[in-house]
Amino acid sequence: MGYNSLAACVADLEQHGHLIRIREEVDPHLEMAAIHMRVFDVAGPALFFENIKGSTFPAVSNLFGTLERSKFMFRDTLDHVKKLVDVKMNPASVLKNPFDYVGSSVVALGALPWKKKSRAPILYGQTEISALPQIINWPMDGGAFVTMPQVYTEDISRPGIMQANLGMYRIQLSGNDYAANKEIGLHYQLHRGIGVHQTKANQLGMPLKVSIFVGGPPSHALSAVMPLPEGLSEMIFAGALGNRRFRYFYDDEGFCISADADFVITGTVYPNETKPEGPFGDHIGYYSLTHPFPLMKVHKVYHRRNPIWSFTVVGRPPQEDTSFGALIHEITGNAIPQQISGLHAVHAVDAAGVHPLLFAIGSERYTPYQEVDRPQEVLTIANQILGTNQLSLAKYLFIGAYEDNPGLDIHDIPGFFMHILERIDLTRDLHFLTNTTIDTLDYSGDGLNAGSKVTFAAVGNKKRELLRNIPAALNFPRPFNRAKMPLPGVVVVEGALFTTYADEGNVIDAWCKEVQSQDWAGIQLIVLADDAGFTADNMNNFIWVTFTRSNPAYDIYGIDSFTSFKHWGCKGPVIIDARRKPHHAPDLIKNEAVERSVDRLGSKGGSLYGII
Repeated sequence: MGYNSLAACVADLEQHGHLIRIREEVDPHLEMAAIHMRVFDVAGPALFFENIKGSTFPAVSNLFGTLERSKFMFRDTLDHVKKLVDVKMNPASVLKNPFDYVGSSVVALGALPWKKKSRAPILYGQTEISALPQIINWPMDGGAFVTMPQVYTEDISRPGIMQANLGMYRIQLSGNDYAANKEIGLHYQLHRGIGVHQTKANQLGMPLKVSIFVGGPPSHALSAVMPLPEGLSEMIFAGALGNRRFRYFYDDEGFCISADADFVITGTVYPNETKPEGPFGDHIGYYSLTHPFPLMKVHKVYHRRNPIWSFTVVGRPPQEDTSFGALIHEITGNAIPQQISGLHAVHAVDAAGVHPLLFAIGSERYTPYQEVDRPQEVLTIANQILGTNQLSLAKYLFIGAYEDNPGLDIHDIPGFFMHILERIDLTRDLHFLTNTTIDTLDYSGDGLNAGSKVTFAAVGNKKRELLRNIPAALNFPRPFNRAKMPLPGVVVVEGALFTTYADEGNVIDAWCKEVQSQDWAGIQLIVLADDAGFTADNMNNFIWVTFTRSNPAYDIYGIDSFTSFKHWGCKGPVIIDARRKPHHAPDLIKNEAVERSVDRLGSKGGSLYGII
């Protein structure tokens, strides 16, 4: 089956017990987000908000809140789409088993975008930006945002839908200096297709036409976030996954319109026109701060009859976008490893907000005639990873060799860390990239999009046994005098509040010299934290604090460290300073009054009784 609209999806989910309706009036200012997060936390159903304060339009969220529900929505097409992606990544697979791909080929051919000639449901009515649900997710957000948009642009030098880009880039509807109903903010990060389109338009001194689709069949939203192989259009993918061709047309002003969307906002972005956008509570668990981003001049806001607004909430993982990631992995399978020779597996660790931490397993095949005792091919693979699409945003890359442990599970976070720490030679196996680009949302660096990267590469036989308890003989002098062990071979120590890099560098260097003579055998990593108890309490906390609050080139130290011919290493444990720095973005903290107001929905007679 395939949904011809978001309403059809909502009805199907409701019929099968995957969706409930919130009947009570809810406030789009913080309350809707609080309800969503409360339900997501218990792996609850999708939510249909019937009565939104200040808007006549209903809204739906948490559609992709569990992998089970996502697979249910695409139950008839998922296997075919997996094969379609496999064909794009590995054409030779068709030659090996041609009959396995016959059905998928038919699906692909039947998924070509369909340009409509007749009047479409989306032209039923027009409205204004201020009439849309003004949903604000976090207390410090700069205004209302569209959080499930499908942003459509075309290549100005090669117009048409087959060269177009469909991406999910947040849209600020209100606040800051935006002229109400006339201007909105368009935020996008590094390595996004829309950036190429805007660059070309700017070079020609021409405005870029932008269409923002909200709602429509759920395959459209998923296609906007898929890391698709080169040459596979998001619109073809949407058609294949939804078992319904992507229907579109152009309005009288030349804007592309998704015929099946619930809402379409059209507008133009003029060369070099920006306005401050943000803050916005984002998926790493902090606010992305206010920066100049493209300004979009609004032309029209179309909607279908009885439209449904679609939204999500992002914050410290896991959130609904975590489930998006699980579904993407389900579809792409081994697609990324097939792009890089020798790569067996790669895992962007969700608990760190995806881009700050990447695990990889590669091959060591360069010298099969001798025992491999140092990273060789895995370093080549690491360099390719850091130069491939959005994988290039990785800040910390830990990579091991398949041959050392063919059963190594890249999704077993403690197990993978232990595998690396048991084998790594800290005098040799850390490789830095300084003054480079990192994720736009990562504020651990020294500027927007700016920071550093490091690769921890470890191959060969196991070199050591990792300690599982902190030896009583180890002395942790002040100010790093509280110690916890989150996993074998790793110690979290608590320090005083960070002041400046100049001062703290001297303090850490002095501390390293004081403890250099101690026996650190079996400990390979020390993490400095503001709160050792919180950081070491569970693996998610450890990952989040360590890799979102540190910039490798600035925050990595080592006991008995040295620099030799521009290579840095250490003879004792490596140290990551993951304390808060003055330039870091604030944490996302919920509003307690709003949290208490949500309790009413879980009381007897409330829409969420028995769920939250």
